[in-house]
Amino acid sequence: MNPNLNPSVFSHLSPTGDARMVSVGEKPEQVRLARAAGRVCCAAATISLLRAQALPKGDVLTVAKLAGIQAAKATSALIPLCHPLLLTGIDLDFVVEDRAITIGACVRTTGRTGVEMEALTAVAVAALAIYDMCKAVDREMSIEGIHVVAKEKS
Repeated sequence: MNPNLNPSVFSHLSPTGDARMVSVGEKPEQVRLARAAGRVCCAAATISLLRAQALPKGDVLTVAKLAGIQAAKATSALIPLCHPLLLTGIDLDFVVEDRAITIGACVRTTGRTGVEMEALTAVAVAALAIYDMCKAVDREMSIEGIHVVAKEKS
Protein backbone atom coordinates (compact mmCIF):
# COMPACT_ATOMS: atom_id res chain seq x y z
CA MET A 1 0.00 0.00 0.00
CA ASN A 2 1.11 3.56 -0.70
CA PRO A 3 1.91 5.07 2.73
CA ASN A 4 0.57 8.44 1.55
CA LEU A 5 -2.96 7.08 1.04
CA ASN A 6 -5.45 7.05 3.88
CA PRO A 7 -7.80 4.08 3.16
CA SER A 8 -10.63 5.69 5.13
CA VAL A 9 -10.77 8.53 2.55
CA PHE A 10 -11.12 6.30 -0.53
CA SER A 11 -14.28 4.23 -0.93
CA HIS A 12 -12.55 1.69 -3.18
CA LEU A 13 -9.88 0.84 -0.60
CA SER A 14 -10.37 -1.59 2.28
CA PRO A 15 -9.25 -0.54 5.78
CA THR A 16 -5.89 -2.18 5.01
CA GLY A 17 -5.53 -0.36 1.70
CA ASP A 18 -6.51 -3.17 -0.67
CA ALA A 19 -8.66 -2.46 -3.72
CA ARG A 20 -12.28 -3.52 -3.29
CA MET A 21 -15.69 -3.09 -4.82
CA VAL A 22 -17.80 -0.73 -2.72
CA SER A 23 -20.82 -2.35 -1.09
CA VAL A 24 -24.08 -0.82 -2.28
CA GLY A 25 -26.34 -3.48 -0.76
CA GLU A 26 -27.71 -1.16 1.92
CA LYS A 27 -28.57 1.64 -0.51
CA PRO A 28 -32.20 1.94 -1.66
CA GLU A 29 -33.12 1.09 -5.23
CA GLN A 30 -33.87 4.25 -7.18
CA VAL A 31 -34.48 5.20 -10.77
CA ARG A 32 -31.13 6.49 -12.00
CA LEU A 33 -30.15 8.26 -15.19
CA ALA A 34 -26.86 9.57 -16.53
CA ARG A 35 -26.04 11.55 -19.64
CA ALA A 36 -22.59 11.80 -21.18
CA ALA A 37 -21.21 13.47 -24.29
CA GLY A 38 -18.10 13.71 -26.39
CA ARG A 39 -17.05 14.42 -29.95
CA VAL A 40 -15.01 13.14 -32.83
CA CYS A 41 -13.33 15.99 -34.73
CA CYS A 42 -12.54 15.28 -38.36
CA ALA A 43 -12.03 16.84 -41.78
CA ALA A 44 -14.93 18.43 -43.63
CA ALA A 45 -14.39 15.92 -46.44
CA THR A 46 -14.95 13.07 -43.97
CA ILE A 47 -18.25 14.64 -42.91
CA SER A 48 -19.29 14.92 -46.57
CA LEU A 49 -18.57 11.21 -47.11
CA LEU A 50 -20.42 10.32 -43.91
CA ARG A 51 -23.50 12.32 -44.93
CA ALA A 52 -23.48 10.66 -48.35
CA GLN A 53 -23.00 7.23 -46.72
CA ALA A 54 -19.98 6.85 -49.00
CA LEU A 55 -17.37 5.78 -46.46
CA PRO A 56 -15.67 2.48 -47.38
CA LYS A 57 -16.69 0.65 -44.19
CA GLY A 58 -20.42 1.45 -44.47
CA ASP A 59 -23.02 3.06 -42.22
CA VAL A 60 -20.84 4.73 -39.58
CA LEU A 61 -23.50 6.05 -37.23
CA THR A 62 -25.48 2.80 -37.06
CA VAL A 63 -22.32 0.87 -36.23
CA ALA A 64 -21.32 3.51 -33.65
CA LYS A 65 -24.75 3.36 -32.02
CA LEU A 66 -24.59 -0.42 -31.72
CA ALA A 67 -21.02 -0.25 -30.40
CA GLY A 68 -22.05 2.29 -27.76
CA ILE A 69 -25.02 0.20 -26.64
CA GLN A 70 -22.88 -2.94 -26.39
CA ALA A 71 -20.23 -1.02 -24.47
CA ALA A 72 -22.70 0.35 -21.92
CA LYS A 73 -23.92 -3.20 -21.26
CA ALA A 74 -20.33 -4.45 -20.85
CA THR A 75 -19.02 -1.64 -18.62
CA SER A 76 -18.51 -3.79 -15.53
CA ALA A 77 -16.36 -6.19 -17.57
CA LEU A 78 -14.20 -3.30 -18.80
CA ILE A 79 -13.82 -1.09 -15.72
CA PRO A 80 -12.40 -2.75 -12.58
CA LEU A 81 -14.57 -2.43 -9.46
CA CYS A 82 -17.58 -1.22 -11.47
CA HIS A 83 -20.83 -2.91 -10.44
CA PRO A 84 -22.70 -4.98 -13.04
CA LEU A 85 -26.07 -3.31 -13.53
CA LEU A 86 -29.36 -4.23 -15.14
CA LEU A 87 -29.76 -1.35 -17.56
CA THR A 88 -33.33 -0.40 -18.44
CA GLY A 89 -32.52 1.96 -21.28
CA ILE A 90 -29.61 3.10 -23.43
CA ASP A 91 -30.01 5.86 -26.01
CA LEU A 92 -27.29 7.31 -28.21
CA ASP A 93 -27.65 10.27 -30.52
CA PHE A 94 -25.32 11.95 -32.96
CA VAL A 95 -25.15 15.51 -34.22
CA VAL A 96 -23.17 15.78 -37.43
CA GLU A 97 -21.52 19.19 -37.67
CA ASP A 98 -19.23 20.70 -40.32
CA ARG A 99 -16.04 19.23 -38.82
CA ALA A 100 -17.19 17.03 -35.95
CA ILE A 101 -19.69 14.46 -34.77
CA THR A 102 -21.06 15.09 -31.30
CA ILE A 103 -22.12 11.97 -29.43
CA GLY A 104 -24.67 11.91 -26.63
CA ALA A 105 -25.60 8.95 -24.47
CA CYS A 106 -28.38 8.54 -21.93
CA VAL A 107 -28.38 5.43 -19.74
CA ARG A 108 -31.09 4.42 -17.26
CA THR A 109 -31.52 1.80 -14.55
CA THR A 110 -33.42 1.12 -11.38
CA GLY A 111 -30.76 0.19 -8.89
CA ARG A 112 -28.49 1.02 -5.99
CA THR A 113 -25.73 2.82 -7.86
CA GLY A 114 -25.45 5.32 -10.68
CA VAL A 115 -24.91 4.72 -14.39
CA GLU A 116 -22.43 7.48 -15.25
CA MET A 117 -19.69 4.94 -16.04
CA GLU A 118 -22.04 3.20 -18.47
CA ALA A 119 -22.90 6.50 -20.18
CA LEU A 120 -19.22 7.50 -20.43
CA THR A 121 -18.29 4.07 -21.79
CA ALA A 122 -21.07 4.25 -24.38
CA VAL A 123 -19.76 7.60 -25.66
CA ALA A 124 -16.12 6.50 -25.63
CA VAL A 125 -16.73 3.29 -27.56
CA ALA A 126 -19.12 4.97 -30.02
CA ALA A 127 -16.34 7.52 -30.67
CA LEU A 128 -13.82 4.73 -31.18
CA ALA A 129 -16.17 3.03 -33.63
CA ILE A 130 -16.53 6.27 -35.61
CA TYR A 131 -12.76 6.65 -35.61
CA ASP A 132 -12.30 3.08 -36.83
CA MET A 133 -14.92 3.46 -39.57
CA CYS A 134 -13.40 6.73 -40.85
CA LYS A 135 -9.65 6.24 -40.35
CA ALA A 136 -9.10 5.02 -43.92
CA VAL A 137 -10.01 8.48 -45.24
CA ASP A 138 -8.99 10.74 -42.33
CA ARG A 139 -5.79 10.22 -40.34
CA GLU A 140 -6.14 13.55 -38.47
CA MET A 141 -9.26 12.74 -36.41
CA SER A 142 -9.34 13.26 -32.67
CA ILE A 143 -11.67 12.21 -29.88
CA GLU A 144 -12.36 15.02 -27.44
CA GLY A 145 -14.25 16.13 -24.38
CA ILE A 146 -15.85 12.94 -23.10
CA HIS A 147 -17.65 13.98 -19.93
CA VAL A 148 -20.71 13.47 -17.74
CA VAL A 149 -23.42 15.97 -18.62
CA ALA A 150 -25.94 15.06 -15.93
CA LYS A 151 -26.77 12.51 -13.22
CA GLU A 152 -30.25 12.09 -11.76
CA LYS A 153 -31.91 9.81 -9.25
CA SER A 154 -35.44 9.63 -7.93
